[in-house]
Amino acid sequence: MTAHAVERFALGAAGIVIIALTGGAFWLSYAHLADIAGHHGLGSSPIRRWAWPATLDAFIIAGELLMLRAGLRHVTDTWAIGVTAIGSVGSIALNVAGVTGTRTAGTVPLLDYVVAAVPPGAAMVAFAVLMRQIHELVEPPGSQPTPNSVQAPGSSARATGQHAGPLTESSSVDAHTEPHVAVSARSPQPLSADPTSKARGGRPPGAPLAELVAIGRTAAADQGKLTRAVVRKAVEDRDLTIGSERLTEVTGILRAERTTTANAGSRSD
Repeated sequence: MTAHAVERFALGAAGIVIIALTGGAFWLSYAHLADIAGHHGLGSSPIRRWAWPATLDAFIIAGELLMLRAGLRHVTDTWAIGVTAIGSVGSIALNVAGVTGTRTAGTVPLLDYVVAAVPPGAAMVAFAVLMRQIHELVEPPGSQPTPNSVQAPGSSARATGQHAGPLTESSSVDAHTEPHVAVSARSPQPLSADPTSKARGGRPPGAPLAELVAIGRTAAADQGKLTRAVVRKAVEDRDLTIGSERLTEVTGILRAERTTTANAGSRSD
């Protein structure tokens, strides 16, 4: 077995033991408090006798859950700590105080007090350990942001310094090319002399208006129709970009050419 498998097995076994310990300790403490309530005013009502311990033990559960929530938010909830302390101390104190019963304090063996105090104390500690395990499962300790989430210094300088060109596989940056990033940041490439070409994070470059018109003219002749979609697809098939305003301008020029050609043909007829 690998170390990871052994660790998972140990964690699962510990979780089962903690849950069993928590349930057993709570039940012993709850039952003892119910017996105490039955001997002090609630003996005639079994429902009330068994409901009364919840007024203490429920504080422990609610406080531990609120402390778990505060821990996940990385804050300190003093109310949650206070509620847990009140429920835990109250449960232990009443379990111990109920040992005497109708006997005098001097005739009660010390071990009787220990037996009464162990279940509520164990329930408090076991439930706290259980909440701690849940906390670690939800947010493992020592978690730090991955190195890949940090932007490489000089990446913006490289984006403005590189020559604009079609996006290729070599332009992608991963963890294996980080040393080259620092070198390119110190020695950026000369800026492109073409003012119409702009590097925008690896996007295909634009093209002069005349070239776009020629591409659109050829595409319209091949498709037999002139639409914005036809022109845009033809431009993008050349690994070029075209904005909405430039597309409108190119389409308008081509439509004007068609209108002029149609008028010239009608006059010659």
